[in-house]
Amino acid sequence: MRQVREVLRLKHVCGQSARQIAAAVGVSRYTVAEYLRRAGVVGITWPVPPEFDDAALERKLFTPAGIIAPEKLRPPPDWARLHGELRRPGVTLLLLWEG
Repeated sequence: MRQVREVLRLKHVCGQSARQIAAAVGVSRYTVAEYLRRAGVVGITWPVPPEFDDAALERKLFTPAGIIAPEKLRPPPDWARLHGELRRPGVTLLLLWEG
């Protein structure tokens, strides 16, 4: 289990350094720095808002931002038509890409 709450508490209440927090919690300094960076990006400090239980806090901090919904993706190309177009003389992939 991630100790994000404890890292945030030690940083904001006790004012400990990343090295001290890492030793107290039992994680690396990089992990402490990453937790604090992620919390800073989404604007979470201590005390953690009451609506965030452990699962919600983890989702907020560790869900990738670049996930694209499947409906926003382009439809796959019609490979049979593409293959047929490439058989015509003078047609290249670049021409098909631009057109």
